[in-house]
Amino acid sequence: MQADDWRAVDDYIAERLLGDDSVLDAALAANAAGGLPAIDVSPVQGKMLHLLARGMGARRILEIGTLGGYSTIWLARALPADGRLVTLELEPRHADVARGNIARAGLSDRVEVRVGAANDTLQQMIANKEEPFDFIFVDADKEGYPAYLRAALQLSRPGTMLVFDNVVREGGVIDPDHADPRVHGVRALFEALAAEPRLSATAVQTVGAKKWDGFALAIVA
Repeated sequence: MQADDWRAVDDYIAERLLGDDSVLDAALAANAAGGLPAIDVSPVQGKMLHLLARGMGARRILEIGTLGGYSTIWLARALPADGRLVTLELEPRHADVARGNIARAGLSDRVEVRVGAANDTLQQMIANKEEPFDFIFVDADKEGYPAYLRAALQLSRPGTMLVFDNVVREGGVIDPDHADPRVHGVRALFEALAAEPRLSATAVQTVGAKKWDGFALAIVA
């Protein structure tokens, strides 16, 4: 099977199990109109994140990498009415688009978009001793993944779930001589996950609308 077949299967799943969603469709349209790159999670992946967060009863969610807020909406919908999601975005323009999408989704009361370099924001959160998060989703610059893992551990509690996106890189992750620094970032993430005694981790490969990639998942002991 090729990429067109993978996308067709994703479409089949989405049509039967997700249905139409005008809010999410509008978010993607706003992202395109704002000139944001089309690198959001796919609809079926967004629903997976939603179900993971909802299934574990998450009340506090941290997202590293907002883009236009598409995955943010999926995750925020998993929260109870008094839940809280903090999402970190480097680019002010992306954050503005995301805030508009989040407002149209009726989720502004439980979502906060913080703008700036994620490492700086995370260190400030740690210094401020912010309440730990139940679920942390990382979908940002891959070179930063090892540092984001270290920060996430400091903002976690026993039982927190960590999810890192784009860790297979169309198979590039198994090539130690790969030229792409993003591949080196995810390889370093795998090494860090394997070396961290507080984590029980795995990763799953995915194919679909986002081609060949995958997620790493871990639970804090």
